[in-house]
Amino acid sequence: MSERTILVWFRNDLRIHDNEILLEATRKADKILPVYCFDPFYFNTNINGAFKTGNFRARFLLESVADLREHLRSLGGDLIIRIGNPADILPQLAQEYQVSEVYHHREVAFEETGISEQVEAALWKNRLNLKHFIGHTLYHKEDLPFPIKDIPDSFAVFRKKVERDSSVRPVTESPAHLNIPEIKDAGGLPYLSDLGLDVPFDDPRANTHFTGGESSALHALQIYFDKTIPLGTKAARNNPQIIAEHSSKLSPWLALGCLSPRQVYWEVMRNEGNSGSQLILELLWRDYFRFMFKKHGQKFFKPEGFKNEAPETAINQDMLFTQWKQGTTGIPYIDAVMHELNATGYINNYNRQVVAGYLIRDLKVDWTRGAAYFEEKLIDYSPASNWGNWAFVAGVGNDPRDNRNFIQRQAAELETSSAFINTWLPVKQTAGAA
Repeated sequence: MSERTILVWFRNDLRIHDNEILLEATRKADKILPVYCFDPFYFNTNINGAFKTGNFRARFLLESVADLREHLRSLGGDLIIRIGNPADILPQLAQEYQVSEVYHHREVAFEETGISEQVEAALWKNRLNLKHFIGHTLYHKEDLPFPIKDIPDSFAVFRKKVERDSSVRPVTESPAHLNIPEIKDAGGLPYLSDLGLDVPFDDPRANTHFTGGESSALHALQIYFDKTIPLGTKAARNNPQIIAEHSSKLSPWLALGCLSPRQVYWEVMRNEGNSGSQLILELLWRDYFRFMFKKHGQKFFKPEGFKNEAPETAINQDMLFTQWKQGTTGIPYIDAVMHELNATGYINNYNRQVVAGYLIRDLKVDWTRGAAYFEEKLIDYSPASNWGNWAFVAGVGNDPRDNRNFIQRQAAELETSSAFINTWLPVKQTAGAA
């Protein structure tokens, strides 16, 4: 009897721990073939010349894939790395290594699901099945107290019912060893230049530097609990700026699946014993937007969202949008936040809502332009969270009353002591300089 080989297609699940498809493949197959594809689709530019993936996130991705390969090798496996369309690459590898089936985690946004459909169609031409798993959320879809089509459009209602009637599944165990076929050419990691990107400059004003990979993710999770600072008074707990300053900053690793949301949940329960913590609330919002994407689909990418009409827009949008993204609006708080985003690829959730609200309500620029700009710049970009949050702030998504952190004050009234208040460029040292 011939050996059964399962190809594990890694996408936004770059980890060993709590990875159901990896564990299931080791149980169902004699050998597994782990593969990651750098799809050129994600490194194209749009009609305005902006990158779909900026260099900060691309570097984080490269680090994450490299770390995944090291973890797989430590278990006796390896990771095949290719640059190209998965719909072309995966059938080729499946044929070369006599693969019986392909596993992957299901996505929710239309571009990602479209890629899955292309792969599925290409594999089926060779009579191969693409098996879908659900592994990106805290709560499993099958454990929700309602079908996807009936998910409440109010987060408050969703949260109440889920916390009352559902439970978080335990973390799946990690495989102890991997058996892989003899790999002729595992392939090397591309350079940023291979993806059409420059190496990002690390601004010395940044308080946090994010290194991609499961190793860094688990370390960051441990640091969070080691250094968690109680928020103290009720006033402090209800102040979104204070909450933002003490945020976990785990979102980049969650976005690429270097960290499992269930792992985070059970660490919270083990360390704090409180399912109502701020970190769990963040995970619930993350789940909610993913489930809402399943319900409303492409409506989240339209100016009118899933409401009746889009917000009012100004005539001179191009000029206003340029001022906003370059941080030249003349509003100190807004400009400082945008300087930080451009220089680091990360800003906290409070500041995201501030600058989004300013772009939409004060400048009256089409909110989808801001969402697309965040897509390029953010290290922790995730389609559902990003576009769901922008639609939410624009008032064409979920009810803004659900979010206590929704910004009501005028941006001009906000004070900032940010080091990013002014633009800054590194000064090259010359011979004889002090």
